[in-house]
Amino acid sequence: MKINEAYNIWAEQYDSNDNKTRDLEGLALREVLAKINFENCLEVGCGTGKNTKWLVENCKEVIAIDFSEKMLQKAKEKVKSEKVTFHQADILQNWTFAKKQFDLIVFSLVLEHIENLEGIFKKAANTITNGGYVYIGELHPLKQYSGSKARFETENGLQVLTCNDHHVSDFTNAAKNAGFEVIAINEYFDEGDRKQLPRILSLLFEYIGSS
Repeated sequence: MKINEAYNIWAEQYDSNDNKTRDLEGLALREVLAKINFENCLEVGCGTGKNTKWLVENCKEVIAIDFSEKMLQKAKEKVKSEKVTFHQADILQNWTFAKKQFDLIVFSLVLEHIENLEGIFKKAANTITNGGYVYIGELHPLKQYSGSKARFETENGLQVLTCNDHHVSDFTNAAKNAGFEVIAINEYFDEGDRKQLPRILSLLFEYIGSS
């Protein structure tokens, strides 16, 4: 099943089902981004708007995009603000939705569905201001290694989405090659229990330009 088709099906229950990854990534985003200043934001993979409302409350403009039209429909119902503009888009194609440069680009639980990180970081570098930030929140590689993937139940059984395992160095090397430097790397655990495998990996990069 194609990724956008899977998320179209998932959209109906995405906000209501038990999803520790969704909830903990939302906490990670708020904690990391509370420490930086930004006026406009490109939110890549806004889904049903789980982070969009917070972003809108903390900056002047948000361009929120998603591959799934059904997820976007839920986001539009949830977030009513003149500050946000929603677009349905495939980030592997040209970023026609990015008609200006942004202080912040956010990727939430989306890059596991992208094989080539280098290409995404190059697009981000062309879309961000000097000194701007890129935030990434993903299922932790250690959880991926243990077999965890994005999944949800339907009347036809368990639906498991196609995901790519990305190591921490895959993110940092792709970022460095595109002109970013690492500002922070953090790990988030279920109920703060550091004896378990971490669930969420968050990374914050700053754009310093190509050498």
